[in-house]
Amino acid sequence: MDNKQADYKQVDHKRRLLTIATSGVGLAGVAGLAIPFAGSMSPSEKAKAAGAAVEVDISKLEPGQQIIVKWRGKPVWVVHRPPQSLALLDELNDKLLDPDSRDRQQPHYAQNTHRSIKREVLVLVGICTHLGCSPKYRPEIGVVSFDDDWKGGFLCACHGSKFDLSGRVYSGVPAPSNLVVPPHQYLSDTVLLIGDDEEAAS
Repeated sequence: MDNKQADYKQVDHKRRLLTIATSGVGLAGVAGLAIPFAGSMSPSEKAKAAGAAVEVDISKLEPGQQIIVKWRGKPVWVVHRPPQSLALLDELNDKLLDPDSRDRQQPHYAQNTHRSIKREVLVLVGICTHLGCSPKYRPEIGVVSFDDDWKGGFLCACHGSKFDLSGRVYSGVPAPSNLVVPPHQYLSDTVLLIGDDEEAAS
């Protein structure tokens, strides 16, 4: 084999190596693009935190029970109020700061005594309107350590703010307003969508 053929073989070998290397980099680039694209097809944690709506199955929520979900990084309470508790709501008006929910702490469809779409299902952002603590659900009725005639509701142990079972604030406590009712709607009888009220009843 003369020098000319040897040089040609060497150049051809280098060309093949370069082609393989370039193809490998190209494939890696395509894979790198595909992964973020696939990830973008489902809502990220960032999108959820920014306000993506959250579906909640309430089919197993019994009267008196509460479940807590997260929306926009905040706890949202869903409470199934029993008939006895609902019947007591009107008796509290004289003890409440804003019984008619005149402050804009709820969507228009929740500006009623029960502050909800369905009377029995309450949806609230679980953050006290005083300093941002999270009150505790206190469904019991009767004499309790902080009230001689408790009708059920929420107690913020941080500074003693009390809210009834519609999230309405009692008079004379540090919290200045009712708890917030987030936008929500029902996708079916048992599925609640929190964070989107486009089709909610007016």
